[in-house]
Amino acid sequence: MIQQTDLFKKYDIPAPRYTSYPTVPYWTDNPTTAQWIENVRETFARPNATWSLYLHIPFCETLCTFCGCNTSITKDHTREEPYVNLIHQELEAYLKACPDMKKRPLLQLHLGGGSPTFLSPANLRKLLEPMMQQFTLDPQHFEGSIEVDPRRTTRDQLAELRKLGFTRVSMGVQDFNPEVQRLINRKQPREITEQLINDSKELGYTSINFDLIYGLPKQTPESIREMAEITVEMRPDRIALYSFAKVPWIKPAQRLFKDEDLPEGEEKRKLYEIARGILLEAGYVEIGMDHFALPEDSLSVSEKTGELHRNFMGYADRRTDALIGLGVSAISETPGCFHQNEKVLPVYERHVQAGQIPTLRGHLLSEEDRRRREQILKFMTKSEVELESDDQASDVRSFLSSLLEDGLVTLQGRTLRLTERGRPFLRNACMALDARLRAKTPNTKVFSSSL
Repeated sequence: MIQQTDLFKKYDIPAPRYTSYPTVPYWTDNPTTAQWIENVRETFARPNATWSLYLHIPFCETLCTFCGCNTSITKDHTREEPYVNLIHQELEAYLKACPDMKKRPLLQLHLGGGSPTFLSPANLRKLLEPMMQQFTLDPQHFEGSIEVDPRRTTRDQLAELRKLGFTRVSMGVQDFNPEVQRLINRKQPREITEQLINDSKELGYTSINFDLIYGLPKQTPESIREMAEITVEMRPDRIALYSFAKVPWIKPAQRLFKDEDLPEGEEKRKLYEIARGILLEAGYVEIGMDHFALPEDSLSVSEKTGELHRNFMGYADRRTDALIGLGVSAISETPGCFHQNEKVLPVYERHVQAGQIPTLRGHLLSEEDRRRREQILKFMTKSEVELESDDQASDVRSFLSSLLEDGLVTLQGRTLRLTERGRPFLRNACMALDARLRAKTPNTKVFSSSL
């Protein structure tokens, strides 16, 4: 049988992360704003509809060189309040077009960025309190969560969010090694993260997440082992261990470190396997792709109950009918449509101040898109999927012949399953279900490496 190290060499190819289907580069049937709003209205008209809300705060005081997010680098905090006002104006445009939003249970409210804790405690309250008051919060399942930069997050900010009902905090850690931190321009002593954990627990947060990255410049087996061991000592409830997405053609800041400093291929994947082993030994459960959680965490529970979901924000413990994204570049989705806001802040601002939904692009899903989306979602969350016909099974068998031969997937009748050995190659296997990618392979660099 082929060795695992040889498998990493063999299957280390560009592949989507499948937080959506179709993936963003394959969005083709752009909706008008009117079509998008009609999809929103249809979704919220359903009596049992539930929804999630995402708020994108783009501001960061400094640039992390690894980052692939849509950010605005500034130390000018006078920009906080005008941006908060813009989000409220955008929300008002939605509520005017779709009053039913106020009637349907809001299950999740998440702040991402950028650095949401760029906002002061007062502006966090100004942003969130009106939403918490006017929406119908699901009393049993509502979760408020925020991504934070531990270097620039205060106890006062966390306390304000806790008063508003937030229960989960996701901490950007990336790596604890000082040299790695220097190269990614993110000096973050261990003590800062430890203090933030203590503050969060004392304030009553019930779930703490770490975002870690493997494949960063100058990471070594020794440094990744230390990172994992420190993480286990701090014992966050959840861990996202992401592969560094090397996309310098999109994010030029990634050219600030040398290619020879970056572990790649087999060397890179070895870093993940070292960290994975330590986390599993410490009692964490591996969830889908790149995620770990303690057995009692809701993410682990949702995997056991079959409720695990995946969307633009990654894995979630439940699915909602709609995800509405507010703020520059924010992405939304309904069962029939994807929608992204304007990515350039001044353009976003002009649209919102004119009372418009700031549409940049999107995708109206065809019936085939919807079927394929459900298949990929099931495979990404349950590691198995029932194919829709004998013809599709035959096609998938042909496309995945190499993965079948190497024992990474099995195909019995119409049931496609990922094996335990095949876990690192989930993205590769999903490509068999990706009709749009297979119909038109990109002729330029689009996706990061699969491992």
